[in-house]
Amino acid sequence: MMDSALRADAPSAPKATISGDIEHLREGLRQIIEGARDRVFPALVNINVVTVDYWDGKEHKGNSVGSGTIISADGYVITNQHVTKNGKKFRCTLADKQELPAKLIGEDPLTDLAVLQLDLSKLKTKGEKLPVAAFGDSDDLRVGDYVMAMGSPLALSRSVTLGIVSNTQRVFVGNDADDLEELELESGQRTGLFTRWIQHDALIHPGNSGGPLVNLKGEIIGINELGGNAIGFAIPSNLARSVFEALVAHGEVPRSWIGVSFKPIEKTGYDRGVLVNSVVDGSPATTAGIKAGDVIVKINNEPVTVRFAEEVPPLMKRLADLPIGSSVRLTFERAGQSQEAELLTQKLEKDRGDETALRAWGMTAEEITERMAREYRLDSTAGAMVSSVRSGGPAQLAEPPLSYGDVIRRIDGQAITDLAALVERYKSIMDAKPLPEYLLIEFDRGGKNHITLLKPKPEDDEDPPREVPKAWIGVATQPVIDKLARQLGHPDSLGYRITRVYPRTLAAESDLRVGDIITALDGQPLRPRGMQDAGLFARQLRKLDVDGDAKLSVLRDGQELELTVKLERTQISPQEARRERNRDFELNVREITFFDRDENRWDENVRGVIVEQVESAGWAGLGGIQSGDLIIRIGDREIKSLRSYRNAMRAVTRQQPDRVVFVVLRGVQTRFQFVEPDWKPTLEKADEPSKE
Repeated sequence: MMDSALRADAPSAPKATISGDIEHLREGLRQIIEGARDRVFPALVNINVVTVDYWDGKEHKGNSVGSGTIISADGYVITNQHVTKNGKKFRCTLADKQELPAKLIGEDPLTDLAVLQLDLSKLKTKGEKLPVAAFGDSDDLRVGDYVMAMGSPLALSRSVTLGIVSNTQRVFVGNDADDLEELELESGQRTGLFTRWIQHDALIHPGNSGGPLVNLKGEIIGINELGGNAIGFAIPSNLARSVFEALVAHGEVPRSWIGVSFKPIEKTGYDRGVLVNSVVDGSPATTAGIKAGDVIVKINNEPVTVRFAEEVPPLMKRLADLPIGSSVRLTFERAGQSQEAELLTQKLEKDRGDETALRAWGMTAEEITERMAREYRLDSTAGAMVSSVRSGGPAQLAEPPLSYGDVIRRIDGQAITDLAALVERYKSIMDAKPLPEYLLIEFDRGGKNHITLLKPKPEDDEDPPREVPKAWIGVATQPVIDKLARQLGHPDSLGYRITRVYPRTLAAESDLRVGDIITALDGQPLRPRGMQDAGLFARQLRKLDVDGDAKLSVLRDGQELELTVKLERTQISPQEARRERNRDFELNVREITFFDRDENRWDENVRGVIVEQVESAGWAGLGGIQSGDLIIRIGDREIKSLRSYRNAMRAVTRQQPDRVVFVVLRGVQTRFQFVEPDWKPTLEKADEPSKE
């Protein structure tokens, strides 16, 4: 008999009751979400990072942002390592808009986690209690659970998005869906070796990296790492908690290493154990006699079986968590025979080392780690590796040139044992007076030992040479070639059309006009063949005597005219202008030229220096100064020339104020830019009395 609840004539629940139940559930869920949000939201921080990267033979400063969460009253903030990567300066904005400096406590690239500590001495209210969020148990998470992705993306705005968990053990595998991929967020640096990510669909915005994934209890159950296309991946909180504790205690995560990689047995035909996929030469596993193809069935007499890729990270973490130098007994099978081996774990070393720029040599170099030595098949970690060279720099012009991957072994016969030794050698050479004409550098490339000669260059850039003044007429021109001449109705009259007659020149006092086409100079026809001849007219003028006259044949409104124009000396071009580089503020400026005044319509009363280049994350760049700005005042000093600019900057360096006000002209607007230098403390000389 059909159940009465399914009968067509069975009474249905009143619509009002259903509507009321839905509204009750909706309001209940909203309150749960609101309560969970409010437990974590106040602890969110926006992280602004000044970064230093090395490429093209130079050091480049940049700026990046990310999110983090305060998880202790001491001001510790957990975030992603790819947020803090290459960071030199950190500032965190709290929920109440206070901005505090922070220092890096430690990074763990293998899990993409990092810890910062806020400078609590900078709090507006001394002793103010920080809002703190708490870790939850990620092992309790289930597929279908609601989660919230929180962060502080897009400058200072805070956000929360809701989604569900779709996988609690996500790993990334290769095409055969068996071998784990070695995920790299930066070249040469692995991550995720010990991670099974939480996969969810809570929307992640740009800048959310390092922000928390929160359950409906208001607990952090993950640190968001990757996202996009409505899918996100978070590092489980239980892993994040253990990494956080290690970083706070040691500044790093000490891990054991035996030198093997594993493959699940699901497709191998074995019914137990885990397959040794590869063994690193010289590792503890090699010393113990372990070979690729062995099947490990016990570790310290405990059975182990790994059938699926998702089971590999826990095994890797189990071994890594052993105290460094631990004795490990492995029971394994080889060719059907059971064998045993004992080994001592070693410390798992970092994948990537330090890097620096040797500016005067036009190159960057990096530390050689054990992993790099293996990958490049080097005999040892001795030396320093060239990581980039600047086009046209001394390293690139060396005979033969240095290039990426070269390993520097000796300089002028002195051994270079590591990156630190290279930096010390560089400093001593560049401090020498006079500089040596050449350096003899010995380096390895592709297994071969080479030598080269490098000519060191002073770090201070010299002003570009100025051209000897030559004859010039104060006009700007464009070539009129055959097609254009035909369109203008005079196919046989090629030449140079005047596009501007510069004011305050002798040309402006002549009868020359915009639109005139100069067809001949001193009776010699001017017939440009293409845009490559755009400078032909100016070059012909320079052959004439300065202060002489030039006879021009001019086509004006279809009429041919003969004009005599008095020549004058060429004006200094922007390329020839004198320049000044300030390494503290990372700011390059140059003097104003005649052509700058004309292009910007500045009269003679406009004074200052033009910003030619500014490092985006340098002091000046962070203060809002941009390329093209005209600096007209620094503090209370008016800037009239390059000389007054130099004097003003010297005064600033002596005084080392907390804030420097630059007044700039940008377009037609005057702007006040407040630059906050980060002066390094200077020590008084022991034999000098302190000055009050």
